[in-house]
Amino acid sequence: MWSSFSCSDNRKSAIQNPKWVGIAALALAFTMCGAVATAQQQTKVPRIGFLVNSTSSGSAVVLDAFRQEMRKLGWIEGKNITIEYRFAEQNPKRLPDLAAELVRLKVDLVVVPGGPSALAAKRATTTIPIVMVTVGDPVGAGLVASLARPGGNITGLSSLGELYSKRLEILKDAVTKLAGVALLRTSGTGTGRDLQMKDLRAGAVALKLKLEEIDTSFDAKGLESAFQTAKQKQVGAIMTTINFNFFGERKWIVELASRYRLPAIYFSKEFVDDGGLMSYGVDYDDLYRRAAVYVGKILKGAKPADLPVQQATKFEFIINLKAAKQIGLTIPPNVLARADKVIR
Repeated sequence: MWSSFSCSDNRKSAIQNPKWVGIAALALAFTMCGAVATAQQQTKVPRIGFLVNSTSSGSAVVLDAFRQEMRKLGWIEGKNITIEYRFAEQNPKRLPDLAAELVRLKVDLVVVPGGPSALAAKRATTTIPIVMVTVGDPVGAGLVASLARPGGNITGLSSLGELYSKRLEILKDAVTKLAGVALLRTSGTGTGRDLQMKDLRAGAVALKLKLEEIDTSFDAKGLESAFQTAKQKQVGAIMTTINFNFFGERKWIVELASRYRLPAIYFSKEFVDDGGLMSYGVDYDDLYRRAAVYVGKILKGAKPADLPVQQATKFEFIINLKAAKQIGLTIPPNVLARADKVIR
């Protein structure tokens, strides 16, 4: 009797309340959709583009500094972040196509080490955030409106404020009776390049040094030809302009300087790490670590326009006495005393 009554009551309830069945079904559907959407949102891995004018091998050391800082901030490549690397391999003509490729991939952000990469990225997108690492004069290059208020989609770090002629001064102090210095540079013009040349030419005049400007390509043959020209001009030392194509070929440049027995000063410590004589310039590891901080802020919602462009604050002077001995150069004690680090 009890069983019959219960079954009949259930059927009656279902017939009398069909609308509750529909509402329950809709509620269940919305709940499931919401759960799927939340899961998709949680598993979406941000994708960063890295657009580099130089080579993959030559850039490895500074990219490691960037990745290490990203890990400290909780962003681990291959786990909760993906990085798409694009290297022009010393061919700046490839940069526009590589930048366009990153835009097609719909990366969440693009990191650009130098001016050529930054300009290519700027032309490719006005919406995807762009973080500069070492651009010399971002305002002069038209990348940002000002350092304090960059506006647009670009921010990051700048080496603006570096005294390029400081390397000439160190060379003169380190090399007795120095009269002429060969300067390896790229042909053409550009805001960063023009800024360097203006400072270097003025510095050479002030120091009473003859500056032999030698245009070169970045392949092995071109660089060796440039060193041969420098030797023919009977200069007493050699240096390069700040350019990440030179940075990418630093091992070959250091080898040539040793072979031609030319004292050289470079713009980053990585040249000295690879056997070079001296370096004075920005700590690029520091800039890449600071760029990682900017990337982290933007990935968490900050807008590039609201993040002021910061300038380089850490500079280093390093001397390698092993390299000095190889070319028969004695570094004066007063120069050694000024170095931040001496490799013996």
